Amino acid sequence: MERLLIVAVLTAVIHLISTLAYSVRLSGVRTRRLATAISLFNVIFLLASTANTIQAPLLASIIEQVINEVQAQAGVGLPDNQLFGLPAYQERLLLLEQDIRIVLAAASVGTLAGIAVIPTYVRVFIYAILSFEECGSVPRLIGKLILSPRRMFKLSRQVYLPGRNSLGFVREQRTAIPKKFLFFNVIVTGIYTTGVLSAIYAGALFPEFRSTATLLSSVVNGIATILSATVVDPTAAAITDGALRGERSEQDVKRMVLYLSLTRFLGTVLAQFIFLPSAYFIKYVAVLLA
Repeated sequence: MERLLIVAVLTAVIHLISTLAYSVRLSGVRTRRLATAISLFNVIFLLASTANTIQAPLLASIIEQVINEVQAQAGVGLPDNQLFGLPAYQERLLLLEQDIRIVLAAASVGTLAGIAVIPTYVRVFIYAILSFEECGSVPRLIGKLILSPRRMFKLSRQVYLPGRNSLGFVREQRTAIPKKFLFFNVIVTGIYTTGVLSAIYAGALFPEFRSTATLLSSVVNGIATILSATVVDPTAAAITDGALRGERSEQDVKRMVLYLSLTRFLGTVLAQFIFLPSAYFIKYVAVLLA
């Protein structure tokens, strides 16, 4: 249970930071320093990368624990290929599915938390971008923010939560952002959210080749990578560059950030529905390879 809680928290952190990534474009447009904004955000994104490297092994260890416990109950020397037919193993698979769905729910919670703090994050990040120009380096910037009570007080005054006006803004001028672009963001997020989790569960469905099944997460995530690289990212970049050139308003970028965040949340909900189909697809590929 403790491992599951850690995995859920790490997943929420990963999706919170990934949601905040959208607002980097808005901060860059407002300060006219998009390259600096992206560079500074990479420092924050290291937290998500670190959490991601811990999340998957922890969840994989839960799978190994299930297999070891069922083998111990069934008797010493039971081969992996006979585990799937045991009633005890089937019961553990159902519990494991519930645990993974809790992790997927944590992704939705993390995304909602990210949406809630976007207004505050944009203000704080703009302040960080402008302060970076004074400091000249990230370590000095972090040191000044931590050691300076005056700067910390200024940051605390940037806290702002979205209200009814934000919801009204979302409903305005819906045609300004391509609907196809937003639709694909839902698909991409859904696939990314469940990719590794489905692969790990596929390893439990096919325990004798669970390592192969787990490594096949790239098969599922590869689809999302292609869609993201060809549809989502170029369109977001075009809208941002249009605002920097004066061809689009800053409001278009703000609207894009809000819509991307909301469709990201819908993507995490979609992950609940495609989790099992993706797991069985990965299992099928693993069977072919085996």
